[in-house]
Amino acid sequence: MKPLKSIVEPGYKRWLVTGGLGFIGSHFIRLVLGAGRAVSVVNLDAMTYAGNGANLADMSNHPSYRFLRGNICDEADVDRAIGDGVDAIINFAAESHVDRSIIAPSEFLRTDIMGTHVLLEAARRHKVSRFLQVSTDEVYGHIASGHAKETDCLAPRSPYAASKAGADLQALAYANTYGIPVLITRGTNTYGPYQYPEKLIPLFVTNLLEDKPVPVYGDGDQVREWMHVEDHAEGVLHILERGVAGHVYNLSAGNARTNLEITRRLVQLCGRSLEAHVRYVQDRPGHDRRYAIDASKARRLGWRPKVEFAQGLTATVDWFRTHERWWREIKNGAFQKYYREQYEQRLAP
Repeated sequence: MKPLKSIVEPGYKRWLVTGGLGFIGSHFIRLVLGAGRAVSVVNLDAMTYAGNGANLADMSNHPSYRFLRGNICDEADVDRAIGDGVDAIINFAAESHVDRSIIAPSEFLRTDIMGTHVLLEAARRHKVSRFLQVSTDEVYGHIASGHAKETDCLAPRSPYAASKAGADLQALAYANTYGIPVLITRGTNTYGPYQYPEKLIPLFVTNLLEDKPVPVYGDGDQVREWMHVEDHAEGVLHILERGVAGHVYNLSAGNARTNLEITRRLVQLCGRSLEAHVRYVQDRPGHDRRYAIDASKARRLGWRPKVEFAQGLTATVDWFRTHERWWREIKNGAFQKYYREQYEQRLAP
């Protein structure tokens, strides 16, 4: 492992990114290092099931990048990653799948709440100039009509959403009590390359490419807003650099679709048939019917999503089609045990 000290000449900033081998985190790091910014990145990742070294294999020899395996719940790991100091902490590290939170909620409480606490304490000790907490629109809960704003009350309805809401409230409390320069982004459902195949789009695409059925929960009319991962990464970077400390910023591209609409489009793009490949299965407990957020605050800062949804979805399917080795290695491992527990009975003929 390369030394975790000042890794570029004076005048550069040094950022700690946690969970940078995950889906959105890896795209964020690639964006930062590919944009010619005077920034070096230390990536702290525990490499749990969704932390994949292959996600940043192309960055491994970048002169402004260092990877450290470690857990945000471990104070020693966090202090080691911070080293002589960092200018910003960007926290992507989280347990993030609602279905898994229903099976094992304690893991979500530990990582999302206690891990965030350890990071906030480290930010306080080391006098970090920016702390960005990456959150989710799910903290607002079901939105029957209209769009949730950053000032709305939080009403999480799953263990995952509750753990993220707890992390958000901690961050805001540290901003208020200790003056930690906290920023929070709350993004909508995100899709794109390198997404672990437990979420709806990559699960359905890879199942369809394998000529397997896809499980549609309930009637499939749950509504979600979708945003390409490159737009999400750009949004986080934009808020980090231009946001006002102590504020929350919603990030949404406004692409509201039902799960069934997404399913039909994926079936078509993969050249399969609705009759043969779509299975309506028992809905998951407490499944929120609709998410919708107002992202006008972030847009007033100049952030704009760029990826048109139909184009982004087609490109994502093409990526999974041409990166079969990446997802087959995942689905042939421990993923199989999870898949059997989650879907085997639901998908039984």
